[in-house]
Amino acid sequence: MKARLHTGLFLCTMNCYFTIYKPFNVLSQFTSIDGKKSLADFFKVPKNVYPAGRLDYDSEGLLILTNDTKLNHRLLNPAFKHTRTYWVQVEGAITVDAIERLQKGLPISINGKQYQTLPGKASILPVTPLLPERNPPIRFRKNIPTSWISLELTEGKNRQVRRMTAKAGYPTLRLVRQRIERISLGSLQPGEMKEWTQQEMFKALFG
Repeated sequence: MKARLHTGLFLCTMNCYFTIYKPFNVLSQFTSIDGKKSLADFFKVPKNVYPAGRLDYDSEGLLILTNDTKLNHRLLNPAFKHTRTYWVQVEGAITVDAIERLQKGLPISINGKQYQTLPGKASILPVTPLLPERNPPIRFRKNIPTSWISLELTEGKNRQVRRMTAKAGYPTLRLVRQRIERISLGSLQPGEMKEWTQQEMFKALFG
């Protein structure tokens, strides 16, 4: 992969493309609300560059930043159904039955209305994924086990992953978006950013 870990020198001349690791408890925007930290506290990009998508304040992981309107449309329009992969730490020893329910789709409440999630891919991660320590860390409870799962979706409703795991009986403790299509976090750490060329970005995303 030719993407460059950002050094403060922007190579883009017209359209800009970046991937970032959004830290926990950071807004997915460049303006603060109610004193909360925003992307502007971690990332310095040209003024017309914004996230193509979002992560909840209490979620972390991969975001794409760009000023390319065509890429924004491709990533934000639900008709394209691009894949997003999440690594999710849930409370409890999750069962195969629960994994099957997550895969098939299940009803969740969105804005007070019932919504049936689309089928996706779900699996139990056999080992704890190698991720940076969260700050602050997950509260450890000795008598309550936790599980890590991988969940691949083609839609992104408000707090969908958390609603899905709760509906399956296993509340989410930590949520990390690990991949968008074929672009992954790789070795990025919270608060780090990589810059891409247009060719690199489109090839990595769409082949």
